[in-house]
Formats: sequence, structure tokens, C-alpha cells
Amino acid sequence: MNYWTLNKNNIFVAGHRGWPSAYPENSIEGFKAAADLGIDQLETDVRVTKDGELVLIHDATVDRTSNSTGKVIEMTLSELRELNVNGGKEEFGNVKIPTLIEFMELVSKYPLITIDIELKEYPEPGHEKIAYDVCDRTLKIIDDYGFTDRCVINTFSRKLHDYIQDKYPGKYRQHVYFPNHLTEDEDKPYSYAYCCCMFSREKNKRMATPEEFAWMKAKGVSPWAGAAVRDEEGVDEAISCGTELITCNNPDKI
Repeated sequence: MNYWTLNKNNIFVAGHRGWPSAYPENSIEGFKAAADLGIDQLETDVRVTKDGELVLIHDATVDRTSNSTGKVIEMTLSELRELNVNGGKEEFGNVKIPTLIEFMELVSKYPLITIDIELKEYPEPGHEKIAYDVCDRTLKIIDDYGFTDRCVINTFSRKLHDYIQDKYPGKYRQHVYFPNHLTEDEDKPYSYAYCCCMFSREKNKRMATPEEFAWMKAKGVSPWAGAAVRDEEGVDEAISCGTELITCNNPDKI
């Protein structure tokens, strides 16, 4: 099955960390609610615990989203499970941090939905072994669940993107970032990139220019709009730029 075919009247919608405008971000509750809306894609973030478990959380620490403090990588899964990660949305009560496996089990119940997995462990000096191990293990889990064709892999580490292409040439759809990863005088990223989140070069703008969207598409890379799209004005701008997918925090409205 081809999960990625668009027609001229169809733009995909992805739930960024689930449905964080209404539910705790990166929670099973938020993922399920977003999937039940009928969105096309769920996006999430993968980190590793002290005891090597793969969990879904954006930040390196639990400070912002839980009732405690500390680095994810310095806590065991059991310790993380004791925290309430409702992110201040008290109406949801006690929300537990999910594992990647739990996310995959949920996604398996929605056979048409695609997934965007962001690898948050970067191969920085002294952290290379952990980052590559998390990457390899995540990709294996994706394969084991049969989601390889339903998934894009993203990371803000260009080094990690190159690692995936060099070790698994052409196997995975890679989601890169403009202008972070890409330069006009280099061909390699365009040879393996499937899609690209089109950020603006200017801080006060939501996304890249229509010309930059068109340039990316001409390179054979699907241009996507990021989570700065929050309202009808943003949707109109994304469509006018030529986006093929909108990642958002409020998938019900988008």
C-alpha cells in the first residue's frame, strides 16, 4: 500500500506530539484522540532511559511536562513511571510516560495512519554510542511492527541522518529540516530526504517562502509546514506556499 500518495485536493495533517493543545503531549491519551479524529500522521519523540528503555518525551528533562525534575537519561523507566506527565492539564489526572512499544501497539490499531519518529539522542562527543544504539533499536522496532513503509524518521542531527543513509541505504524515508540541514551546493541530503519541514530563515515568520517550497519540491523532496501553523491564516499561507503536509498542535482545528 502507498500511504503517501497525494492528489491536488488533499493535504495531509499530522498531530505534533499527538494533540497537545487539548491533551498532554506525547501521551497515549493524546495520540489516541488525534488518531480517532482521522488525521493522517502522528509525530513523536524518542529518548532513552538510564536502564535503556525507549520512551516518548520531547525534552531532555522532565521539568516542563511532569511534577518532578531531572534528566530522562539519568532516570530508570520505573522512576519515570512514578511521575505524572500531564503537563499541567490536571483534568487528565495521573498520566504516565509511554514507551515506544506502547505507541507502536496503539498505531497498529490504525492501519492507515503514518508515523513520524524524531530521534532526540544525538551523536555528540561522548554520546555517539548511545545515539546510534537508540537509532538502530528504534528502526528495528519499526521494522518488527511492519511500519517501515508507514514511517518517516527525523532528527535535528545531520550526522545521524547521514548515519541512517550510510548504514541502511534507501531503506527509510528521512525527514530533514530547511534551512538547518541543507545547503544549495551539496547533493547528499537531497539524495535520501523524503520530506523537509520548511522553516523560515527569518525568526518572525512561520515558514519558508513559496519560492523555497518550490525549490525543495524541484529537488524531489516533499515540502512540509511545521507546527507554527495554528489557525486558518496559517493554513492558507501553507497552502499558498505549496505544502503537502501540515504538522500541528491542534489537529481538530487544522
